[in-house]
Amino acid sequence: MKTEEKIGANQVIAFHDQCLTNSAWLSTDHALSPQTTWHWIEVNHRNNSLLWAEEDLARRTTVSDALIAANKRAIDRFNQSRNDATERIDEMLLLGLGLIEAASAQTDMPVSRVPPGARLHSETAGSMVDRLSILALKIAAMRKQAQRADVDVEHIKASTSKLARLQAQRADLGQCFEELLTDAAAGRAYFKVYRQFKMYNDHRFNPVLVAEAQHSLFRLNGSITPP
Repeated sequence: MKTEEKIGANQVIAFHDQCLTNSAWLSTDHALSPQTTWHWIEVNHRNNSLLWAEEDLARRTTVSDALIAANKRAIDRFNQSRNDATERIDEMLLLGLGLIEAASAQTDMPVSRVPPGARLHSETAGSMVDRLSILALKIAAMRKQAQRADVDVEHIKASTSKLARLQAQRADLGQCFEELLTDAAAGRAYFKVYRQFKMYNDHRFNPVLVAEAQHSLFRLNGSITPP
């Protein structure tokens, strides 16, 4: 079980890879408390993994439109949960670093505690964890391509080259993640919780969903069309 130990690039990368090598992981309940950062790192990675699978299914060309629509709705759901978890990672890390007012952490307007002279880092630590998760999925998928026995040598060669490039990209991102946390802990840098406000998933803000709801209301009230 993952505990609330040091959160660094090597730990996050190893955790992502470990999850993907466990065939039962996606069907296993979360073992960690929602009060731990690692819980939200796992939730983010789980939703990215589910999103990855749905994206593949949504590209099918020999199934009904209804099945593709179901894939699309699942994609929206997993993407929302993925982004929510990313924001929770940022909240937890910032609380641990003392860089956010605790009472405001989960509000729409989190209040930062900015050390004098600290630089603002535009990309958050949570978004870096999210990118590391996606890179773990890309690396796992590309490794399978490089190990296929039903393709020609050129396919293996191209896949192996791309695998090496993906691994280098992950190493670079991991180093940037490590440096951000180190600088934040030392008061040299800070980041904020940036709310994504995914309007297309919110029936209050998506104009098409608002119009649908209004149309249904008018029909219930006996009108054929809205005034």
